[in-house]
Amino acid sequence: MLTILGFAMIATFLVLIMMKKMSPIAALVLIPALFCVFVGKGAHLGDYVLDGVTDLAPTAAMLMFAIVYFGVMIDVGLFDPIVRGILKFCKADPMRIVVGTAVLAAIVSLDGDGSTTFMITVSAMYPLYKRLKMSLVVMTGVAAMANGVMNTLPWGGPTARAATALKLDASDIFVPMIPALLVGLLFVFVLSYVLGVRERRRLGVLTLDDVLEEEKETETVLVGSGGSGDGKVSMRKGAAAGAGGTGSGTDAPEGAEDSADSADDDGFQGLDPNRETLRPKLYWFNALLTVSLLTAMIMEWLPIPVLFLIGAALALSVNFPHIPAQRARLAAHADNVLNVSGMVFAAAVFTGVLQGTGMVDHMAKWMVDVIPGSMGPHMALVTGLLSLPLTYFMSNDGFYFGVLPVLAEAGAAHGVTPLEMARASLVGQPLHMSSPLVPAVYVLVGMAKVEFGDHTKFVVKWAALTCLVILGAGMLFGII
Repeated sequence: MLTILGFAMIATFLVLIMMKKMSPIAALVLIPALFCVFVGKGAHLGDYVLDGVTDLAPTAAMLMFAIVYFGVMIDVGLFDPIVRGILKFCKADPMRIVVGTAVLAAIVSLDGDGSTTFMITVSAMYPLYKRLKMSLVVMTGVAAMANGVMNTLPWGGPTARAATALKLDASDIFVPMIPALLVGLLFVFVLSYVLGVRERRRLGVLTLDDVLEEEKETETVLVGSGGSGDGKVSMRKGAAAGAGGTGSGTDAPEGAEDSADSADDDGFQGLDPNRETLRPKLYWFNALLTVSLLTAMIMEWLPIPVLFLIGAALALSVNFPHIPAQRARLAAHADNVLNVSGMVFAAAVFTGVLQGTGMVDHMAKWMVDVIPGSMGPHMALVTGLLSLPLTYFMSNDGFYFGVLPVLAEAGAAHGVTPLEMARASLVGQPLHMSSPLVPAVYVLVGMAKVEFGDHTKFVVKWAALTCLVILGAGMLFGII
């Protein structure tokens, strides 16, 4: 019964948010609370929630201060040169911009932290997507997949968990997996090229001067027509002309229009040379502070929440020494902080109920029990396939410490080595990074102003395909 209720709870949550019948925060809180009552453990709901909050409190604190830190870095202009450089290189070509998103996300993912990766990637790329009217779900989907592949780095978490659970050396797991992971990353780049071509076909290729000129014309027409919207039509036609008249929008990815409409058209703030918060004289200080912060994270000199707390305090104090200015910066980023931290604490209700009621354990046991005995010699393949749904529907801790050891024992009985099982367990990470149980994904969709349901509908199929490519490459190379 717990197995059925566990899958029903997850399915109900996903259906409601993808159909936009409930907000993610409301669904994360109300649905597990309701199912907790169904299970007959409503009296323990408070304990489950507090346990979940306790587990995720450090993550919520890290995100709060990380958003403040990177928000201040955006305000003072740290990422402006990056944005200008990308725009100059891409020449307002949607295809190049989407590929650039994947490359940037993969590079920044070297720090091993998904939240940091998404903050930097969205900060740099969001103005480009907004200025060119590109689909924001393409940006979030590509960034999540690139980060998911790179999340397998030994310091990223999953590899270390697999090594700990099976008492193996992390390098023995990761190093042989590098060829398969590189194939997966290459597939993400190829996919971003295909998605970028779709965006190019929909919008056309413009230069920066074309974009700025069209916006001026749009403003002029809107003012002259009393806001009738003719200028908007004019800009769409201009984009279509640049693509040979194919800009009808019929090739737009799922959720593109919803996401574009839901985001505030706040212009190209990343290149605004006149905003009062710019601190050009402190540019190298801010760059050095950011590099030092990321280095400290990789070297694990201090816990990540502590590093971002100290970093945010330093960034505010040095760039905005006066208290009223500091308050203004905190107020400016309060919306993002509240949305993301609120989402994390809401997710704590979901994970707390899943774990506290025993649903996760029963779901994992059921998945293992349904594996036919004839599949024993192929347990590495089975583990790789199971890693897709299991790491999506449960936390990495639950999968690697609760499910993987059971699968490894079953594999050992048929001669499958623990190393092969550990490597196969990493396959699902590109999909895992878009799981509703991963706090970092809320940073991604929150900063990009994308509905979580739109992101989910767009990314799941592509992320699952990326996982299968990695699994196929691993088997081809004899790694898995």
